Amino acid sequence: MDTKEMLLNGKCALGIEFGSTRIKAVVVDNDGNPVASGGKEWENSLVDGIWTYSDSEIWDGLRECYKDLKENVKKEFGVTLTSFAAIGFSAMMHGYLPFDKNDNLLVPFRTWRNTITGEAADKLTEAFGFNIPQRWSIAHLYQAILNGESHIKDIAHFTTLAGYVHFKLSGRKVLGVGDASGMFPIDSSTGNYDDKMLKIFDILVADKDFDWELKYILPEVLAAGENAGTLTKEGALLLDPEGDLKDGIPMCPPEGDAGTGMVATNSVAVETGNISAGTSVFAMVVLKNAMSKLHKEIDMVTTPVGDPVAMVHCNNCTSEINAWVKLFGEFAQLMGTEYDRGTMFEKLYGVALEGEPDCGGLLSYNYVSGEPVTGFLKGKPLFVRSAEDNFTLANFMRMNLYSALAALKVGLDILTKEEKVTVKKMYGHGGFFKTPKAGQTMASAAIGSTVCVMKTAGEGGAWGMALLALYLSSKKEYSTLSDFLDKKIFASAEGVELTADAKDIKGFDDFLTKYVAGLTIEQAAVDLTED
Repeated sequence: MDTKEMLLNGKCALGIEFGSTRIKAVVVDNDGNPVASGGKEWENSLVDGIWTYSDSEIWDGLRECYKDLKENVKKEFGVTLTSFAAIGFSAMMHGYLPFDKNDNLLVPFRTWRNTITGEAADKLTEAFGFNIPQRWSIAHLYQAILNGESHIKDIAHFTTLAGYVHFKLSGRKVLGVGDASGMFPIDSSTGNYDDKMLKIFDILVADKDFDWELKYILPEVLAAGENAGTLTKEGALLLDPEGDLKDGIPMCPPEGDAGTGMVATNSVAVETGNISAGTSVFAMVVLKNAMSKLHKEIDMVTTPVGDPVAMVHCNNCTSEINAWVKLFGEFAQLMGTEYDRGTMFEKLYGVALEGEPDCGGLLSYNYVSGEPVTGFLKGKPLFVRSAEDNFTLANFMRMNLYSALAALKVGLDILTKEEKVTVKKMYGHGGFFKTPKAGQTMASAAIGSTVCVMKTAGEGGAWGMALLALYLSSKKEYSTLSDFLDKKIFASAEGVELTADAKDIKGFDDFLTKYVAGLTIEQAAVDLTED
C-alpha cells in the first residue's frame, strides 16, 4: 500500500504536540516515516505575573494546526483526511489546569515556565524526601493551597495540557506515565503514583477539610501501548470543524515533551540519553541504578513505560538567540535586504563554529524567565564584555549557543561528577540541532561526549508522539516499546555522530567557569531592574 492509499484508508498514525512556540502535527506511515505535517505558531503571554496560554488559544491553535496538515495532505496527495490508525497528543510537561465537577477550567493555564511555587516546592521536597521542582503540577496545586486561593475547594480533577486536550477529545481523564511523572512522583515498581507520598500530601492538607483526596483528582496513569480511549464525535469536531474526520479512532496515552523526545531519539532503554533543545532545554538519562541522594537540580521522571529517568531541565534555551536573529533581520531590512529566517539561522549558527573556543571572553545569560537550576526565580537576558574581549560576530554567536546550554551543564555535572553516571553518547533533537554541525558541536563540547543527531531529529516531539500512536496499533507485534523502536523504527535509521575537539571542550569549560562566577552579575541585573 503506497502513502496515498494509506492516507485514504486511514492506516497512518497522527501525533500532535503543543510546544512552547509551535503546535505541530506529524503523520507517519506504517513504518514510522513522516509523510505529512502541519503547524501553527503560538506564544505564551505574561498575564498578571503568570505565564499562560488562553483557553481559546489552545483550541484555535489545535484547529489551525490540523487544518494546515489537512490542506498539506490534500495538496500533495489529493486526499481528504478522514481517519487514522491511531492518534496521540503531547505537550509541554508540568503546569496546572484544574477543573470543577462540570469540567470548567477554574483558573487560566499556569505553564511550566512559571517560577511562582518556590515555597510549595521546598516544603514538598522536604516532606517527600524527593525533589519537587517548581514547575511540577503538584507544586502548583500546593502553592495555590498555601496562597488560600478560593478555587481549590472546587477542584474535581487537574491535569497537564496534553491531558486536557486528550480529555476533551476522548472523554478519558488519563495520562501517559511519563507526563504523569511530571505531575506527581511515580513509583516505577508499580507504574503508578507513589502511594506513600500521596498519603503524606493528604496529611499535609488534612486541616483544610477538602472534599477530595489527591489520588482521586489526579489523572489515571497509563503506559505506552495501553488503550486510552477513542476519538468522540465531539472530539472529532473540535479537531476538524469541517466534519471530515470520523470518530472512533483509537487514542494512545497522552504524553509530555520529555517522553516524546525519548521516543524520537530512541532513548527509552536503560543507560541511553538525549538532549531536547528548543525554547527550553532538558537532558535525560535512563538510569540503571537509583541516585545516591536527593539533588534539587535534577528531576526524577520516567520513560513512557515507567522506567526511572534523571532529568536536568532548564527553562531557557533558544529564546534569546531567536531575539538576536530577529534583530539581525531588522538590520537586514534596514539595509534593503531580506532573508528568510531559516537562512539567517543557518548562517548565524554556522559562523559560531568559527568563533574562539572560549568565545573570546564574551559572556551572556539567556534568562528570559527564571532558571531554578542556578537558583533564579526571575531572569533578565544579559550580555557582558570587557574592552579587552574579542567582540566579533563569530564569538558573539558562539557565546549565545554556549549560553543556551550553560545552565544545563551545571546540572549535568552533578549527575556525571557526583553521581558517577556515565554518559557515553547523547542523542540530540529540537530546533537547536537543525543547523548541521553547529548545535551538535556546542552540545558535545558542553557534555564532553559524543552527540548523535538522527536524520529525523528535526521532526521533534510530534514525530515521537506519532510513533507512540503507531505503537498502540502495532504493540501486539513487539514485546516492548524499546523493541518496537529498535526493530521497526530505528533499525536502518541514518544519523550523524560528532565528538567535539579537546580544545572546544576546554573552551566550554572555561566559558562555564566564567559563567558561574558571573551569576552575581545576573542577580544584580534582576535586582536593579525589578518591575
